[in-house]
This record gives sequence, C-alpha cells and structure tokens, in this order.
Amino acid sequence: MTRAASNSHQPMPSESQLDSTIALLANPYSFITERCNRHGSELFTARIMLQPTICMSGPRAAQLFYDARRFTRVSAAPEPLRATLFGDGGVQTLDGEPHKIRKGLFMAVLGPDRVAALADRCAQEWHRHAEAWARQGGQVVLYPALHTLLTAAVCDWAGVPVPPDELPTRAEQLTALFDRAAAKGAGHLQSRRARKHAEDWISGLIEDIRGGRLETPPDSAAARVAQHRDADGSLMPPRVAAVELLNVLRPTVAVSVFIVQAAHALHVYPECRLPLQKAEPGYADAFVDEVRRYYPFFPAVVARVRDDFEWEGYHFPKGRRVMLDLHGTNRDPRAWRDPDVFRPERFRDTPPGLYNFIPQGGDVAATHHRCPGEGVAKALTKVALDFLVQRLRYRVPEQDLRLNLKRLPCIPHDGFVIEAVELLA
Repeated sequence: MTRAASNSHQPMPSESQLDSTIALLANPYSFITERCNRHGSELFTARIMLQPTICMSGPRAAQLFYDARRFTRVSAAPEPLRATLFGDGGVQTLDGEPHKIRKGLFMAVLGPDRVAALADRCAQEWHRHAEAWARQGGQVVLYPALHTLLTAAVCDWAGVPVPPDELPTRAEQLTALFDRAAAKGAGHLQSRRARKHAEDWISGLIEDIRGGRLETPPDSAAARVAQHRDADGSLMPPRVAAVELLNVLRPTVAVSVFIVQAAHALHVYPECRLPLQKAEPGYADAFVDEVRRYYPFFPAVVARVRDDFEWEGYHFPKGRRVMLDLHGTNRDPRAWRDPDVFRPERFRDTPPGLYNFIPQGGDVAATHHRCPGEGVAKALTKVALDFLVQRLRYRVPEQDLRLNLKRLPCIPHDGFVIEAVELLA
C-alpha cells in the first residue's frame, strides 16, 4: 500500500480556490466526497482555515490514515475544536506510549460490565422521563429532552453528584461542548464558555476526590480518572483530569444525536419496526449500526503527517494536515452495495470492517484513535429503541423532518417532535 519515499511523485489533485473553508462549512458532509469524485481520486489538496490540507475519502484512505507510523494527532485538531469539543491535554491529542496508557484508562472505565450498568441507569431515566412526558401532555422535542435524560444517567453512573436544581445547567454545559463546537459566532462562543465552566466544575470535583472530601465508588469513572497515573507515573493535573472525565460525560450526552436519528429512521422506514417488535436475534444491533452508517454525525477527523512519505505516488510532506472523510467513507460505493439505501440487513449479512465503517473512527479502539465509547453509543441507542418500539406509544405530528445537513451534528430541523406520549410498561 505504501511506497518508499522518492524524489519523483505525481502531482496531487488540487482545489483551485484560494481557501475552501467557506465551501466546507456550506456543505460539511459532502465536501470531500464530491471533490474526490470530481477529481476522480481518493484524495486532493485544498486550503482549509488557510492551511494546506490533504483531504481523503474511502476505506483505503482510512486504512492509511490510521497508520500510526505515518500520522500523529499532536497539534492536529484546529484550535476551535480543542477549545470546545476536546479540551487541552486530552487523549485525542496524544500519541505513542502516553496515548496507550491514557487510552487504557478509558478502556477500563468503559468496559462491558460498566457499559451494561450505564445502560441500566439510562433505562431508569427513560422510564422516569417518559412518565413525566405522559403527565404533562402536549409535545416533546426529543433532542433537547434527551440531553437532560442522558446527563442525569451518566453523571450518576460516573460518580459525579448533580443536585436536581443544577441538572438543567449541567446538561446545557455538556451539550454545548459538542452541539455548538462547530457553530458560528455566538453559538461557538457559548461552547467556549461552557468548556470553561464545565472544566471548573469537574476540576473541583477531582480535587475533592483526591482530598478525601468526596467519596465515590472506586470503580466509578470519576474515581478512576482522579487516581489515574500517566506514563510518567504522575497523577494528571486537575484540569487535564477534568478534560478526560468530560471525555466520558460529553460523548454520552452526544448519543442523543444517534437516538434522534434512530427515531427518525423508525418513522421514515416503518418496516423496520416489525423485526424490532419481534426481537429478531441480531436485528437491533444491525439497525443501530445502519443508523450510524447511514446518518451523518461529524464529517471528518484530522491528523498530521509524522514524516515525509509517499503513497500511491503522492507525496505526503511532514507536518501537513490531513482530513479523513467519515460520512463519505461510510457511504462509499466501493465498500457498500446501495450505500444510499437504509437497509439494516446488510449488517446481518456481513460484519463491518475496521476501515469501511468508521462513524466513530477506524481501526481498533484499544490501541488506536477509534472512539472507546462506541459500545456506549450502541448500548444506549438500543435502550432508546426498546422504549420507542416496545414501551412507548406516541405520535409524530406535522413538522420539518428533513435532515439539517448544514448543522453539526446533523439532526432533523425540528429536533424530532413527538406527542400523546403514553408509557406502556
């Protein structure tokens, strides 16, 4: 796949605009795919945020992108994302042994038994919130309602105390970290403020745990993060520990995106309800995977070239930023039959690969930059499906159900409204 560097290489297809940032923001989920198709190539170069950037799409490009010998995540993420979505010093910005040791923390925190406990806690919150929805009557906008539901569940599970009167504020802060990170103007500034307030909150909690002023279960995420020692044997600074605990809380609340997309799919493709109602073996997993493949979440991930190398005759210079197309790879016709058709059965026929199915990154989570919370996303979306299909009766009133493809992350324009909610069991 790779070739030794040489002095001769073919020119990489290139965008003609001085800077393509506006074009990317106008069409975030299709920008890379459309231009790859236009150039007849798996990659091209463009200026993004005034930096030369190699944009790539497809399974072969994903396999290259996740070669740790070729790419590094250090200083790769643009500053606006570091200041909102990721935070400074988090696992996403590490490589090598420091990344391996820090990633081990997340693999322990998010092991199968702990994910099952989180799913159980989430089911309790679904029941409690559904009862409230039924009592209050009227309409429920599912997307924002899920933020409070998931915040209550994950904070309790993680050993992070949140008094009831603080729950709306904490849910708003955690949501702003992912829901407004890529927003323009005031929305992005709100995300930056939310990052500061959330880190202040969690830093204080870390210091209270370390100082013995707050007792948390020893296997809880809060306790494990507070006591984790990095590759050099030292505890993380409180601010970095806060970033990492938020890297457990934030992505869990962000599962609200997958859940709303799953609810949308149930409505648009009602034929999928019957095998879910019958609890056909493996179908719920296949449905959730197809939601994650078919619907867009975030459009791309970034890295930097570690050292000069050549691939397929193209030169990758040291330090060059590289952007991998996530949504386009999940819809790549070279890897998927009928990629633009929603068909959960495809996942019952053939298990997904490490590089053609990358809604939350590629390769293996334990050792690479695939999201360690993928199991959480699947488990909590399956809990939601159980309620939406088996335990709730509701109507979907007239609303704008089109997907907002200019919004990051992508949800239906009206947030998916339901009404006449009745809890069946």
